[in-house]
Amino acid sequence: MLRESTQITDNEVDLKDVTQGLSEGTQIPNAEALINFAEAIVGRDKAKITETRQVVFEALGNNATVDAAAVASAFHGFVRIADTIGIPYETAARGQDAPEIREAAGVNNFYRIQETG
Repeated sequence: MLRESTQITDNEVDLKDVTQGLSEGTQIPNAEALINFAEAIVGRDKAKITETRQVVFEALGNNATVDAAAVASAFHGFVRIADTIGIPYETAARGQDAPEIREAAGVNNFYRIQETG
């Protein structure tokens, strides 16, 4: 999904931004606000969700705020569902994931991947 959206918007994305924090070259508008909002959602911190949602709303408007909330919540839910029902990482993408994207984003360094790899 990220790869596709960057092609549509013609923005460059350093996948390490996902796991290591924003880099100087990040071209995603309001990236810091969006990351803080997503982190608040994943952390289930109601006060921080309210605070960061307002920041996103002021920067991007109502429709983008709803989209950001939906995307962050969906991805968080997908991972929780997969973990809960025991889908092992190596079969989650039916063997069709892109190893170079996993490596570039730093996913291979995650404990769960090392444990099963």
